[in-house]
Amino acid sequence: MKHKDRDKRTEIRLAGEGGQGMILAGIILAEAAAIYDGKNAVQTQSYGPEARGGTSKSEVVISEEAIDYPKVISADILVATSQEACDKYTGLMARGGLLIVDKDQVGRVLVHQAVRAPISRLAAEVVGQPITANVVALGVLVGLSGVVSREAIEKAVLARAPRGTEEINRAALAVGFAEAARIAGG
Repeated sequence: MKHKDRDKRTEIRLAGEGGQGMILAGIILAEAAAIYDGKNAVQTQSYGPEARGGTSKSEVVISEEAIDYPKVISADILVATSQEACDKYTGLMARGGLLIVDKDQVGRVLVHQAVRAPISRLAAEVVGQPITANVVALGVLVGLSGVVSREAIEKAVLARAPRGTEEINRAALAVGFAEAARIAGG
């Protein structure tokens, strides 16, 4: 399926194991685009047969124009936080797309160009909360792609953060932005 407005449409797939928070990350990203940046966005999700431990994915389509098809056809950006997710979805990326993998969870990448970031390690060691890896991943994603503004993603993260965890989530996002800056500078 080819879209005439393909250049105005950004397709993002966030994939990992159930329980890693990639579904929530997709919801937050879509809210950042639609609520805080005023763009059109749609988010869809699916889980593997196992609710926890199986592959899960969240797809987000962001566009300045109307979105005529809500699914990702060929991901412009893929964030993979498990080996299974990387293996399953890398071949479904757009040519020249941005692949971001958690280098501590993904050892084998099937393409030459990939950004390898220590997402889960940063969440555990720098933020002190392994559960914030999805927010660290959003910081890396937004920091490298600019698909939504930093202000929008911060507002969306804080709006979804459970009461009392706002500062930890703000710190996780900052760690992701810092890692993106390190990667872009290197």
